[in-house]
Amino acid sequence: MITAAVSEMLLATNQNTLQRFHVDSPLTEEANKVIHKLPSLRDLWVVIDGPGSLPTLALPDLATIDVEYNDDHRWLQGFRGATFGKLTSVTFRSDSSSIGDFLEAFESVALTTSIMATLTEFQFCTSSQWRPNCRSLLPFTQLKKLDIMFSCIHDCSSTIDDNIVTDLARAMPKPEILRFGEAPCKIPTGVTAKGLAALAHYCLHLALLCIHFQVASLDSPEIPQVASGGESTMPREDCALTILEVGEIYVPEGSRSTVSLALLRIFPRLNYIKYASPGWAWLHIESGFPTTYPSLK
Repeated sequence: MITAAVSEMLLATNQNTLQRFHVDSPLTEEANKVIHKLPSLRDLWVVIDGPGSLPTLALPDLATIDVEYNDDHRWLQGFRGATFGKLTSVTFRSDSSSIGDFLEAFESVALTTSIMATLTEFQFCTSSQWRPNCRSLLPFTQLKKLDIMFSCIHDCSSTIDDNIVTDLARAMPKPEILRFGEAPCKIPTGVTAKGLAALAHYCLHLALLCIHFQVASLDSPEIPQVASGGESTMPREDCALTILEVGEIYVPEGSRSTVSLALLRIFPRLNYIKYASPGWAWLHIESGFPTTYPSLK
């Protein structure tokens, strides 16, 4: 009933002037063909119901798109060769059990469009376990916000290591927000101090970071160095990072002071830590999220 009503409303509007469509409901086949070629549409939230594919998108004024789906991602073919000129933000949401190689599939179709030069925000949200291949994001060099959400409820889903995060940092010098996972879990996995130092060196605008990292690698007074152009370079003191999300990452009591010092040497402007593990509560860094976010838009 909702699908029919929303679709009829869409078909009854002036399709030449409609600029924003946000409806949490699938559409009928007839309306689905219309929504993807509205000449003035700037902001679209669409729900894909079932394994069908989208029509090829022809939305020259589209700036943001939010796609919710719960089946496979064959519908991504609607992006192939699509007409975009102003698309800056894409968000995908799915709790499907077959997320699989979504990032590779999106990269494949995105390379056939102009969005590689315009896209500044990419988000993928799922409450399921998922091990994304983040190397597929390397061509998106203009990103300012990269948000890859996945769950570690039953087992750690993070596969981000030093090599991947260093390659991402080199390819994307502009990010202000980086999130890999809903919150880091207690399993000691992820990047080491070397990967964190790479982010501090290459991503000077980075203000918020959520990533799995290995606390044991910070249990040293030495600041890790980053290879750059054949030379070893120290982390940059002007990295803008002020907010770090550490989730349930465990800090042994005997390592707390060393870990605190190492983090502040890598990220000298660090002001806020969001944590779930009490091991971070004692640190001389303000905890929890502030009401305003320094350096964030």
